Amino acid sequence: MPPLPHRLRAVVPTSGPGRIRRVGLRAALADANREARHEQAPGEAALPGMTWQEDDRTSVRWYPQGITTSADAYGPEPSGGQYEGRDVVLVSWYGRGAVGRWVGSRITAVDWHDDVPPRYRHLLLVDRSRRWGWRGLRAVRVHAGGIVWYGDHLFVAGSRAGIRVFRLDDVVRVKNRFRSKGYRYVLPQLLRYEAENDAEAPRMTYSFMSLERSAEGHRLVVGEYGRKDAPTHRLLRFPIDPRTGLLRADADGRVEPLDLHDRQLPRMQGAVVADGTWFVTASSGEDVPGDLWAGRPGDWTRHRGVLPTGPEDITFLPQRRQLWTLTEWPGRRWVFPIDADRWRGGGPPAA
Repeated sequence: MPPLPHRLRAVVPTSGPGRIRRVGLRAALADANREARHEQAPGEAALPGMTWQEDDRTSVRWYPQGITTSADAYGPEPSGGQYEGRDVVLVSWYGRGAVGRWVGSRITAVDWHDDVPPRYRHLLLVDRSRRWGWRGLRAVRVHAGGIVWYGDHLFVAGSRAGIRVFRLDDVVRVKNRFRSKGYRYVLPQLLRYEAENDAEAPRMTYSFMSLERSAEGHRLVVGEYGRKDAPTHRLLRFPIDPRTGLLRADADGRVEPLDLHDRQLPRMQGAVVADGTWFVTASSGEDVPGDLWAGRPGDWTRHRGVLPTGPEDITFLPQRRQLWTLTEWPGRRWVFPIDADRWRGGGPPAA
């Protein structure tokens, strides 16, 4: 097969953040300071899930986007899929200030329980900086439309810039919160994968992502959002090296995709492969219910309007045979599961 027109290139920072005390994800979970509540989201496909604490549920500054779980991180074994004995959900948000200016990105670590209200903590994503000889940290400003937790690494979609990577053992507890925009915990960036493409190919937008585990190997599934009239609606898969927990790269740090599927679905917000079946969430604008698509590239079944308005990223929990997704609009923000087997192809047909 000839080389595909899109690829990634690993870039490792040349300077570190100086002396900082890493406490890891476990410390942030143990210090969870916010409480969600169980709630049923609207939509035929939605099973009981949760909604956020009131100020997060209604915020017009921060918008939830990506979702991944400890099942992504630690595999499909029936007794596994947990982080230190906990079911953990990670959600990404992007923040915007005046006139739409992005102010940063954050990750929320949720200690999930079925029978008691889940508790959670926000962590600001930061990057290394060096100015006038001083080393420091600055907020990462990406849309963070999709995330994948694999081993100790967290992959974050960075739109046209490519993909950012963080290591969850690097979570830092900050003493002076003035320097971290008020956040007690921050997560420094480990490296990034810059997006590259052939000159004649339209630039790829890394809007969302998920993890695929199969007999052929582990893959990072990525895709791009585009309106109905957009020139491209692409899905790609990149190989993951289980030994390093990073993408499989050549000696020059370049990562070639395994496949490329263009002319797929408009308004894709998330895509995941579960036991060989692709599932895609698609939005239709505010106040309009979202769609769930199932099948494979080029052969889709549309389940129209079975999701709440504003669906975003999607992931698969094999232990529960569930898809998990979330919604973004203020006042209508839920995190909830979907019965994967019901909607694989045997669910109710599109209206």
